[in-house]
Amino acid sequence: MQVTHIDTEDLPPRDRLAIWQELGGKALFPVRIHSDSDQDFRAATRVLTLGEIQVGAVRHPSIRVRRAMPLIRQRDPEAYMIKVMHSGETGLRQAGRETVFGAGRLTLLDTYRPLEGWRRQTRGPASGVTVQIPRHRLPLPSNAVDELTSMAFRADRGLGGVLARWLTDLVRRGEEFDPQDAPALAAITVDLVVAVLAPYVNRPLADTAEARRRLLWLRISDYIQQRLADPGLSPGTIAAAHQISTSHLHDLFARHDMTVSARIRHLRLERCRQDLADPRLRPYPVRAVAARWGFSDAAHFSRVFRAAYGMPPAAYRRHVLDGTATLEGHTGA
Repeated sequence: MQVTHIDTEDLPPRDRLAIWQELGGKALFPVRIHSDSDQDFRAATRVLTLGEIQVGAVRHPSIRVRRAMPLIRQRDPEAYMIKVMHSGETGLRQAGRETVFGAGRLTLLDTYRPLEGWRRQTRGPASGVTVQIPRHRLPLPSNAVDELTSMAFRADRGLGGVLARWLTDLVRRGEEFDPQDAPALAAITVDLVVAVLAPYVNRPLADTAEARRRLLWLRISDYIQQRLADPGLSPGTIAAAHQISTSHLHDLFARHDMTVSARIRHLRLERCRQDLADPRLRPYPVRAVAARWGFSDAAHFSRVFRAAYGMPPAAYRRHVLDGTATLEGHTGA
């Protein structure tokens, strides 16, 4: 999978802004950027390419941006871009509309129209995620979507929250995917963007069995991610929360070649593995890490962790943090 990463820490301070602007323009689309930190511009961007669709994560100091017609004529991907703020504050002006929004909100831009804006850091760098989708990939009337540019929508709850978390996780885990995963990931991303925008364009979401199934899968996946710490998370509670039968739930997961319980166990083990590799959490015993992510039985946790990663959790922690443990010869937790 193609992942482009740009970090100005690796560049000479005086060249950071210019190079970041140039490379960012090639990965997405060109804009003019001005910053009070242009002599030592500390920023990073990471872009995951899924065919025609790009998903990006960005952090940077306060900036001002402008995209006028000369830049549009220079390169226009004929796309919409959705921006989600994680931290900081943003102001945007496009098509005669202006909005100011902060963390937990998203907005829509049209790459063909001139725009002006600013992004201001508050506590630490400004940060967020974006998705750029060609206009022809959105099955919504473009004239109606155009009316939504420079408007702020919620990204901290509902489908907007699901979209924000999906984009954040997608770009963070970009290297985990194989090239053949790109079409499916792109299709899910488009479906979720359409689900967020459809209520505002006075046109219902395409009511097909596949579209409904994808959205249900996304809602359930997000529900599981948000409740991994709950020991009571089970196929029964998940099905009840989504008003479906457990057999329907199991059929949905079978389409993805997995079981519900196996998916929950895998996600919990991954969170535990990350915590065990975190030196800041070393004072916490293994059983506390396990309990934090829903494993109430320490012996069971040790067995499934060893089956997944080849060594017991305590040995894995020593292996990662001290480099002293090996895959062989460890049987304790």
